[in-house]
Amino acid sequence: MSTTYQPTCTLQTAQARAAMYATIRQFFAERQVLEVQTPVMSQAGNTDIFLQSVSSNVTVGDHPTTYYLHTSPEFAMKRLLAAWQVPMYQICPVFRDNEIGSRHNIEFTMLEWYRPNFSLDELAKETNDLVSAVLGYPVIFDHYRYVDAFMDFVKIHPFNASCDTLKAIAKDNGLNIDLGENHQGWLDLLFSHLVEPNLGKALPTLIYDYPVATAALAKTVTDKDGNRVARRFELYINGLEIANAYDELADGQALRLRFDEDNVARKKRGLPVMPIDENLLAACDALPACSGIALGIDRLLMIKTGKTHIRDVIALPIPHA
Repeated sequence: MSTTYQPTCTLQTAQARAAMYATIRQFFAERQVLEVQTPVMSQAGNTDIFLQSVSSNVTVGDHPTTYYLHTSPEFAMKRLLAAWQVPMYQICPVFRDNEIGSRHNIEFTMLEWYRPNFSLDELAKETNDLVSAVLGYPVIFDHYRYVDAFMDFVKIHPFNASCDTLKAIAKDNGLNIDLGENHQGWLDLLFSHLVEPNLGKALPTLIYDYPVATAALAKTVTDKDGNRVARRFELYINGLEIANAYDELADGQALRLRFDEDNVARKKRGLPVMPIDENLLAACDALPACSGIALGIDRLLMIKTGKTHIRDVIALPIPHA
């Protein structure tokens, strides 16, 4: 790679980013949502097998210690939420190892906010209002169940299909990846390659009622067909995932079980076992009923400016940083 000091985005795009931040801050100020700041480093990492934390070697009181750069500000913000019980938001850099491509950068910018006593439907409406404010025109969201999207574009029912069926479809579509018997891993692979590119083309689209295996920190419910699903949605615009929202799980014991299960799965896959955030677990039982959402600032800026590569909206992306 040649040496250059030049940024990969234009001044005009940087000005559009600054204007977006101003719009977001005004949006939340008008709604009396508190802007907060939490550390980007923590002694705990993300246990999700599909997200790899970036580690940082620091010295604390003369003792070498491993910290982790957060994959989102969620854990720390929930501690504030449990203590203060008020709506809050944060705009911050986040880090996910080995994520590089036209839509990914290891360091990127996230907007995350939490709304006590908001239903997931109310949060979807507020997300609609925010996206409309940022894009500068009224936006209408389409609503699409995960199951229906999968059946329309992959032609199978995702909850009923066997791993062998999913493997065969992946192979037929040139996706030669070995995910073993990881049913959700196969679903994620097919969804990202065969479903996602079709989403949000006519209208920005909310995908909801995800498989329980994707629940992470969300509550679960039974859908109209009798399937257990995660209470969450994702927003897609022009084939890009823009945001991910949960009806938040406020149960420290249940969350510990999920973290432990994640670490068992990580060990089986040869991934590092991650330290669990005990502070988050202690805060969980004090959390108010709430919904929360994480929105990718860089991707929304791509939509606003008509860019197709994330490097065109980040001044100094990896490996240019």
